[in-house]
Order: sequence, then structure tokens, then C-alpha cells
Amino acid sequence: MKQRFARYCYSTLLASATFLTVGLGALSAKAQEMYNPLPLVSGEEIADLLSQKDIPTGDGGFSRDYKVRLEQGDNVAIDLLSDEFDPMVILIATDGATVAENDDGPDGTTNSLLFARITDAGDYIVRVRAFGETGGGNFRLKVTRLKPI
Repeated sequence: MKQRFARYCYSTLLASATFLTVGLGALSAKAQEMYNPLPLVSGEEIADLLSQKDIPTGDGGFSRDYKVRLEQGDNVAIDLLSDEFDPMVILIATDGATVAENDDGPDGTTNSLLFARITDAGDYIVRVRAFGETGGGNFRLKVTRLKPI
């Protein structure tokens, strides 16, 4: 009787663990589908909207991510302009480290202008967010590869 009960408990536990593993795999696949940075081509300006439907930053604001392919040795300028919120741009490397960020450009406005030299080739994330806890609206974004002099 004890052996039968032990086999029942073991098979129930095994079935539960299998179900949990399959369920977690499905959740992981669903989460991966949910985070899909938008493609961004160097040299093309895009117009988009930052809203509460975007990625929560954890400090009250929201961000929108774009993926751009950059090569080793690239010098890039990232322009982020908005008349509706104080934009902030962050460049994130393939390993998740912040390469550079900028809140206000040199023109005296709250628009962002970021310059960076790329040391490793890969798919980088350009993160658009509002400075501070809240804000959003229309913006324009452009990544430009700068030619050496």
C-alpha cells in the first residue's frame, strides 16, 4: 500500500513539474513576443508617439525601444526632437549596458542629441523616453552614421 501511494505521489509530482515547465516555457515565449523593439534604419527619420501603452520605466514614465544595427568603429549621432515632452535618448549595447544617454542637446532646447563611438558591432537599442516621471507625445528620431574627416 505504501509503495503504491509513493508511486502515485511520485507520478503526480512528475506530472506537475512537467506541466509547470511547459507552462513557464509558454510564458517565456509570450514575454519574448511582447518585447519586440521596432526596427530603425540609420539615416532615416521616423515620426512616432510615446504613450502610456509603451514600456513602463519603473519610475512612473514610459519608454519606446528601437533596434539599429551598428558596426565597430561607427560614429553615430542620435537626434530626438519633440514639442510635446522633454525627450531623453539612451543608447544600449548588445549586452544591455548603457553606452551613452542625453537629455538636452547643445542648442538650448530640451531636445536630445547624443554622440557615440561604437566599439563592438551588433544590434543596439535606442530608447526614447520622457525626462522625469511623466510625459509623452509625438516625437521625431534619427540615427546618423557620421563620416570621419
